[in-house]
Amino acid sequence: ACGGANHWYRTFMGMGIPTQLISPQHVKPYVKSNKNDRNDAQAIAEAASRASMRFVQGKTVEQQDVQALLKIRDRLVKSRTALINEIRGLLQEYGLTMARGAKRFYEELPLILASETVGLTPRMKRVLNCLYTELLNRDEAIG
Repeated sequence: ACGGANHWYRTFMGMGIPTQLISPQHVKPYVKSNKNDRNDAQAIAEAASRASMRFVQGKTVEQQDVQALLKIRDRLVKSRTALINEIRGLLQEYGLTMARGAKRFYEELPLILASETVGLTPRMKRVLNCLYTELLNRDEAIG
């Protein structure tokens, strides 16, 4: 089912109209020519008429909420990893390497930022402190 499909599924079911959802990948084999609304509608009708067609269960609002939260969390985790890698890369440009693993990263970065002898300019320390704050905020959002 595509974007908005679950909303319309619930709306039509609430009106007493029997409704079924079809996954787009199950409709694709029935598309005969270029993609447009008419051809899509014909493909959907053809797919729905098949006895072997597998329909998708519509989601409740609560199920959609959980799905959305999981997608958002996944995006936040990926962006946290990217931010950690960015900070590591910046530190490597100054000859500073860190042990692998997020736990060690969180232990070592505050020590590096507090040190006066690591060779970071005040400007770079400010930048890294901002990135570290962004990272901590992201961690809080992830939970």
